[in-house]
Amino acid sequence: MGEAMLKLDGVHKRFGALEVLRGIDLEVAHGEVVCVLGPSGSGKSTLLRCVNLLEPPEQGEIFLEGKDICKGPDSGTGEQSWRLDFVRQRVGIVFQQFNLFPHKTALQNVTMAPERVLGRSSGEARAKATQLLERVGLADKLNEYPERLSGGQQQRVAIARALAMDPHVMLFDEVTSALDPELVKEVLDVLRELAAEGMTMLVVTHEMGFARDVGDKVVFMDGGVIVEQGKPAEVLDNPREERTRRFLGLVLDR
Repeated sequence: MGEAMLKLDGVHKRFGALEVLRGIDLEVAHGEVVCVLGPSGSGKSTLLRCVNLLEPPEQGEIFLEGKDICKGPDSGTGEQSWRLDFVRQRVGIVFQQFNLFPHKTALQNVTMAPERVLGRSSGEARAKATQLLERVGLADKLNEYPERLSGGQQQRVAIARALAMDPHVMLFDEVTSALDPELVKEVLDVLRELAAEGMTMLVVTHEMGFARDVGDKVVFMDGGVIVEQGKPAEVLDNPREERTRRFLGLVLDR
């Protein structure tokens, strides 16, 4: 997998008096799938939002493809240190909520950003969007509006929209948690295909089967820190830390 595509070094994030991330060190190699597990409020979503600078950290460094995308608070560079364009063009993110534009079709939802941000022609953007929607199994839904799509279909449109920007890294924030159980598989299948194609992925999930089967590494977070990380079989079957064992006991016994 080679050198790190993404590296976090001592990342801290607070909201007011609440310190949500308390010194995160993490590496994600090229083509690696890292699954992040942990209870609600452990800092998982904030971790992802820091990676694409939706929530810039107050302390620590984040390296994307070897470039420092944020500076520590003592650098004196202030807002000028945030390389938003560099990050947004390389990092795609898909949230728990689909966030599709309700007045636009599936195809229009996917073509908007490539046209406006990347400057692609409408013909080029449309061809790419059509290919991506076919790729996620929605070839027959190009002209449907979100309200006429199931939750699983809407989430797949959201994934296609993120992929339309040709990201180098994909972040997924509990993308199946708002779906009915029977729709979860169709979304996870898309993630499995992306992993098989070598996409670098950081996936916050409660889907233990996916983490075990697809993840190259599993990270368990609690209280804003990484409690332990390792190969899926190591962390899920033989966790070293008591806190990890308690969490998995609750989740796997359901």
